[in-house]
Amino acid sequence: MLNKPSSTFLFVFLTFTVLPVMAAQPKTPEPVSGVPPPVIPYCVGVNIHFVTGHTRDLDMIAAAGFKFIRTDFHWARTERRKGVYDWAPYDSLTSNLERRGLRALYILDYNNPLYSGPRKNWGPVDPADVAAFSEWAAAAVRHFEGHHIVWEIWNEPNNRAFWKPRPDVKQYITLALSACKAIRESDPGATIIAPGAVRFQWNFLKPVLRTGLLRYIDGFSVHPYRGSLPPETVGPQFRKLQKLIARYEPRGKDIPLISSEWGYTTYSKGVSYRTQADYLVRQQLFNLYCGVHLSIWYDWKNDGPNVNVKGQNRGVVTYDLKYKPSYFAVRTMTHELSGFHIARRYNTGDSADFVLTFRNAEGLTRIAGWTTGTAHTVSIPVSLFGLTSNQADIACVGEEGHSVQLKVRDREVSCRLSGAPEYLIP
Repeated sequence: MLNKPSSTFLFVFLTFTVLPVMAAQPKTPEPVSGVPPPVIPYCVGVNIHFVTGHTRDLDMIAAAGFKFIRTDFHWARTERRKGVYDWAPYDSLTSNLERRGLRALYILDYNNPLYSGPRKNWGPVDPADVAAFSEWAAAAVRHFEGHHIVWEIWNEPNNRAFWKPRPDVKQYITLALSACKAIRESDPGATIIAPGAVRFQWNFLKPVLRTGLLRYIDGFSVHPYRGSLPPETVGPQFRKLQKLIARYEPRGKDIPLISSEWGYTTYSKGVSYRTQADYLVRQQLFNLYCGVHLSIWYDWKNDGPNVNVKGQNRGVVTYDLKYKPSYFAVRTMTHELSGFHIARRYNTGDSADFVLTFRNAEGLTRIAGWTTGTAHTVSIPVSLFGLTSNQADIACVGEEGHSVQLKVRDREVSCRLSGAPEYLIP
């Protein structure tokens, strides 16, 4: 879908000057190439819709702790004369990203009227058009070699809006295989993901998996939109897809799952500001629990001011860069769990509870907890943190970054779980 309240309303008007002060975290070596490891914040990304300028947006994105942006890399924008490529707009964006410690996920996509005629979002079908797209894709990857970009082959080819006149899995497979082969010849070390399919349309995904495309890609990408259903409902579909990937991937190759686009809208019939904030964090953490290596939230900012338009209200900030609670929620998550990977899920006895333990390279442990059921209090043994006595305090950090101290009694700490994830830090 990339082409395009209550007391929480007060958050919209806050400025950077009143953000909670957060202590520095131990520095973790930053991965710079390939599909990122499932370590926060390197696996956390957001979609944008601009190329040049917008430096304030990029500053805010980096300050929130995002490490990836995802955006269209338009064929028509970069090849205006046949065989002549203009990379300048994306050179500018790539440079702006790198100055802020951000990586790019560029989507090689959309029709070029030089080849397919002036038909928006028609997939290249004719052999000459497929060859031209593949040559362009290979030239783009070659030009940006060394910038550690993740390249995605098309956006939602199983969506009628982006592959016209109607999705055709055989046509997409032909294009993807041709482009991947050309890219591999141009830069064998390039990082490629595909297909960027929307939801779990098995009659599209299964043929893609069976074609041999997995020989050429480094990650399998989907867009697991849920409407207004909670993020945790995606679990069965993830498991089914991972089993299919394991069945068809080449021997010795482990292809991770990528959630390259997914979000929730706060329009008048969507979720509340508060629920969007909760779901953003739960999406990221639950995806990690399911073994997803990279999760891209859709969208960075609202596309307009009309609260009655679904597509204009998916951002973590408003269209004029005012904060929504989601901004604070993701900022707190990336800060409190910086350098940490998921270790296990602690069983509270209630299947609705998600008490996830995270560890870092130094062996330290932190916990993120929430419930999909009714809010209630649970007891967490301090042994999960490697502690053996009551002589400790546990900080409980909420989504806005504010903390309270919890006392340890009988080697346990009592924590109230709700739909808003909180962090327990010894």
